[in-house]
Amino acid sequence: MGKCYPTVSEEYKKAIEKLRRKLRGFIADKNCAPLMLRLAWHSAGTYDVSSKTGGPFGTMRLKAEQAHGANNGLDIAVRLLEPFKEQFPIVSYADFYQLAGVVAVEITGGPDVPFHPGREDKTEPPVEGRLPDATQGNDHLRDVFVKQMGLSDKDIVALSGGHTLGRCHKERSGFEGPWTTNPLIFDNSYFTELLSGEKEGLLQLPTDKALLNDPVFRPLVEKYAADEDAFFADYAEAHLKLSELGYAEA
Repeated sequence: MGKCYPTVSEEYKKAIEKLRRKLRGFIADKNCAPLMLRLAWHSAGTYDVSSKTGGPFGTMRLKAEQAHGANNGLDIAVRLLEPFKEQFPIVSYADFYQLAGVVAVEITGGPDVPFHPGREDKTEPPVEGRLPDATQGNDHLRDVFVKQMGLSDKDIVALSGGHTLGRCHKERSGFEGPWTTNPLIFDNSYFTELLSGEKEGLLQLPTDKALLNDPVFRPLVEKYAADEDAFFADYAEAHLKLSELGYAEA
């Protein structure tokens, strides 16, 4: 099934390209790529295939969604981006938050994730409880990513590699620390660290360790640890799918 993207005006396309350039400079200057990636993911990851509700439609701008337990700290991301939204009022919040995630991956050395503008803002926040819980295992990951969002096992492992960016904060998630030694560089070190076992100062969540104990997930972890190009290709595909859940469906 192909995607049928809406047509956007030349003015809109130009605004997106200008905004992309401004975001590159800003996110690099503020070292906030991990926060922007989390904003994009948490915005999109609420999509539910059965009810066709939630998803990457700008509802994170609403206080009600920012107040969800899984979104602790994302009010900071929303606030940081607001001056740019004022500069580019033509751009929807939905496109804006997903573009910030794409730029966050790009400027930290990750793959180029395709971006198709035209998402419309919705006014109803999704129900709480749709995002993954880091204290759970494989069954939970599949319930959220495969059954609820409609993604694949491969997407689960590739997206987990996005934890190469950033760290957990105790006051936000209950966990503390980075997954890798360079949390502002997007590479395949999440997988190499995962395979090398627990280390002082580095984080491995229950959902991370679960990837090692699964007959489908583990070979992908090993593949991505050995081949960064393969990881980048699969990550870009998975991030694109996540950023377009419920959008432009044929």
